[in-house]
Amino acid sequence: MKFIGDKIAIGDVPVEQIAAQFGTPTYVYDEAKIRSNIRRVYSAFSKHYPDFKMFYAVKACNNPAIVNILRQEGAGVDAASVNEILLAKHVGLGGEDVMFSGNFLSDDDIKQGLASGVIFNLDDISILPRLLKFGKPEMLSFRVNPGYGKSNVGEYVTNAGPNAKFGIHPDKVMDAYRMAKEAGIKRFGAHMMTGSCITDAEYFPFVTGLLMDIIGKTAQTLGIDFEFIDLGGGLGIPYRPDEPGLDLDKAAELTAEMFRKKSAEYGMKPPQLKMEPARYFVGNAGYIIGKVHSIKESYKKIAGTDIGMNTLARPAMYGSYHHIFVDGKENEPRKTIGLCGQLCENTDFWVKERELPASLTEGDLVVVENAGAYGFGMSYQYNGRLRPAEVLVNGSDIQLIRERETFDDMIRHTTVPERLKN
Repeated sequence: MKFIGDKIAIGDVPVEQIAAQFGTPTYVYDEAKIRSNIRRVYSAFSKHYPDFKMFYAVKACNNPAIVNILRQEGAGVDAASVNEILLAKHVGLGGEDVMFSGNFLSDDDIKQGLASGVIFNLDDISILPRLLKFGKPEMLSFRVNPGYGKSNVGEYVTNAGPNAKFGIHPDKVMDAYRMAKEAGIKRFGAHMMTGSCITDAEYFPFVTGLLMDIIGKTAQTLGIDFEFIDLGGGLGIPYRPDEPGLDLDKAAELTAEMFRKKSAEYGMKPPQLKMEPARYFVGNAGYIIGKVHSIKESYKKIAGTDIGMNTLARPAMYGSYHHIFVDGKENEPRKTIGLCGQLCENTDFWVKERELPASLTEGDLVVVENAGAYGFGMSYQYNGRLRPAEVLVNGSDIQLIRERETFDDMIRHTTVPERLKN
């Protein structure tokens, strides 16, 4: 995003042009920014550990155009469900370029995952006996909970540690791999979730050390050569204007150093190092353009926009912050104003107090930044408010990559019994 005078542009396209062409609310993604982000990660880690592979956790933003950008840049796909495996295949990825990291899997999930031929990454030892009833994957990984987790965006997204639902308890990891080896599985990897949106570079080598101690002892005891260790994602972006960003080069250097040290300490054949960032690739490359439709002067001034919690769920779900700009008015005096959507829920009052341009009025365009990760993917239909359009900007080129939903989409796949029609 950039300013041309006091007007906002994404790439080289003014937001008022986007709004006029595609309506509001609309998600907009900057292709050049996504490519820059993934190249930055690959360069930082491969410089310090050449046998490095990236995956993209598509749950963050599952538009096929976005997934194709990341595929072109060399990323595989981390899939949390069978449908995300199908999405990976839809863009031309399969086999060991896809990691199936679902949790609490059903039998149907397991059977379809086996049939797909991708890497199986089991979330718990309890799933293995059911998996073995239906077959054996070529390569098996277990997700390990290293016993510690961290999040910069709230407790609800602390994905490791005692309060997380993800991963195997450290005390059960040895048993899990022993059971798999005795079942005849020969190729192994390991995985963890480091946390969410971490901007502390020294956290990554710390949590890598915890995982490598668990996996290293397992490798020594069972005589397993781990082909890869996946450190998950967790690379953070700053959401607030005054928030420091992640020192990526430092994180990569220290993590690679710890990875090599622990591999040597436990006599491991050096595994491939994998990571699966999502937010870092797409988070700061996505924006929402919305319009102010009404101003209410009540106990406080509230601006009602067509951006609601159905469009961007994160603030209502766990109090996350997204910075807001007003097109053409950023240089004006500020006033404390609330911002809400159009839903009949008070949680849709998702910005209670924010210093915004005092002259904010009906018809103004607002731009919400850092909306590329867990934005559209978490949107939903409610109150008859439908999902927005998605647009991809590449310099001055702009393309619609998902149509805005219509009423027909709201009633699609529904059936009214004949007895109810009279």
